Amino acid sequence: MRRPGDEAQPEEGEKSGHLTLLQAVIAGFNRLRQEQRGLASKAAELEMELNEHSLVIDTLKEVDETRKCYRMVGGVLVERTVKEVLPALEGNKEQIQKIIETLSQQLQAKGKELNEFREKHNIRLMGEDEKPAAKENSEGAGAKSSSAGVLVS
Repeated sequence: MRRPGDEAQPEEGEKSGHLTLLQAVIAGFNRLRQEQRGLASKAAELEMELNEHSLVIDTLKEVDETRKCYRMVGGVLVERTVKEVLPALEGNKEQIQKIIETLSQQLQAKGKELNEFREKHNIRLMGEDEKPAAKENSEGAGAKSSSAGVLVS
């Protein structure tokens, strides 16, 4: 029950609904950040694999094509010749490059989605510089800013 002087204070149900909404926004933001980190991690892993392929290809180009070499296929070490392995490695390298390009595009799209989500929900990260916001407020000729955003650590 409200008393006459309590008009400004929200009821208990309103507080709970607001907290639930904030938690949902934070959870959505953290999910997007985790997806972005996953894409970046996978891209870095494939970059290392690409470098390994390049190193092996450069090494194998300098040796005799009839020389024996060993290759891991599905967890099994098989014996082949350089002539058999080199084309397969070059094909794998091309496929890895294509996957890295795709991941890079996905990473850019995820970053854009994350920034749009931040702007939509007015999310600020801890330690983020608030000077640009202060500059906008001073230029607004006394206009009041609505800084009721979400602060995420």
